[in-house]
Amino acid sequence: MENRENFKSRIGFIMTSAGCAIGLGNVWRFPFITGRYGGAAFVLFYLIFLFILGAPIMIMEFAVGRASGKSAVRSFHELEPKGSKWHIFGYFAAAGNYLLMMFYTTVAGWMFAYIFKSAKGAFSGLEAGEIDSVFSAMLANPGEQLFWMIIVIVIGFVICMGGLKNGVEKASTIIMTSLLFLMLILVVRAVTLPGAEKGLLFYLKPDFSKMLENGLGEVIFAAMGQAFFTLSLGIGALAIFGSYLGKEKSLTGEAINVIALDTFVALMAGFIIFPACFAFGENPGQGPGLIFVTLPHIFNSMFLGRLWGSIFFVFMSFAALTTVIAVFENIISFAMDMHGYSRKKAVIINLILVTVLSLPCTLGFNVWSDIVIPKIGNIQDIEDFIVSNNLLPLGSLVYLVFCTSRYGWGYDNFLKEANTGSGIKFPKALKFYINCILPVIVLVIWAAGYLQEFILK
Repeated sequence: MENRENFKSRIGFIMTSAGCAIGLGNVWRFPFITGRYGGAAFVLFYLIFLFILGAPIMIMEFAVGRASGKSAVRSFHELEPKGSKWHIFGYFAAAGNYLLMMFYTTVAGWMFAYIFKSAKGAFSGLEAGEIDSVFSAMLANPGEQLFWMIIVIVIGFVICMGGLKNGVEKASTIIMTSLLFLMLILVVRAVTLPGAEKGLLFYLKPDFSKMLENGLGEVIFAAMGQAFFTLSLGIGALAIFGSYLGKEKSLTGEAINVIALDTFVALMAGFIIFPACFAFGENPGQGPGLIFVTLPHIFNSMFLGRLWGSIFFVFMSFAALTTVIAVFENIISFAMDMHGYSRKKAVIINLILVTVLSLPCTLGFNVWSDIVIPKIGNIQDIEDFIVSNNLLPLGSLVYLVFCTSRYGWGYDNFLKEANTGSGIKFPKALKFYINCILPVIVLVIWAAGYLQEFILK
């Protein structure tokens, strides 16, 4: 097996880890769920839960990764008490990374396709219903979807072939910097639109009466769920970057930096979408159609709309690609840790494997569209349900219990690893909260997901 690399720089670690967390959940799901649940009042709850739920679990993933020096599939072998079976979870974590890419590569492909559709004027002069037809036609065309899905997979694995420093770290830093630059351009354009003030007011001024319209409990749960899922916690997707990290800095400060960057991107996405929606009288809380129907319709009405539309979908593609690169690095490290493969061999095998595994999602919108599970949906919905409603929350619970239980790695070992290095320390006094309260919250999120999916739907 090749020697394990380390990050070249701290900024590279932050950009790569944030790139894993930053994805379509930030720039797609966050704006429409904020629009649905009352704007600024929802954002307030979201930020609170991000730090009291997301941060501790992220620190635990980083700690398990750094202490073991291994990917998620082997890290528990290194740290578990002799004779225990914690390592079995490693295989579920590996499955979670593959499952995530089985549908994420298709959605990322849509973003790439829309760069070119927007640039060549495919939406020019079309009404919202006609733009919806363009999206539906793409879903119904297996060849077009396969083409873009394979493009995403090849780009991701070619970058990972370069190794951690010269491939993943360098590409993530460049893409993240470009993403932030494009986002700021789009924010300036959106907030200077005539009528944008209403959108800014909706987004920035808390109106708790709007929260009460939806039911306070439902809004709090939605904020809790978004805060939890936006960071991609529970399947070891972030643990791998802990394994590449040196001991110079404590992990609490590093996690806060990653979460801050992740949150910044989500909040800035709101500054693009809400002013634009209100400026053109569109509903910002209408769901996934916001990206593929409403926003192209808005760009049609703007001066230089094709340019702004193309820039927006480049931004969306970059957000998707950072997650793809990060999870591919996980998948490659599984093969290297488990089988002793060289990076090149791990890349070639997984490029073929991920392409084959991604086919059902792509074909689930056309050739295999009759494969549906009641209350869940098509193949993409099924794969998303397994990851988002099961592996992420239950995997996070495993990390929590492993890092706090005397039958696992234990709180003292976790605390020692988390606090090694200079910077913000993880408070020892949080043991009761981490040990007794946070696991209950995670279980409630998991159970509420089932309740919402099968009973309230």
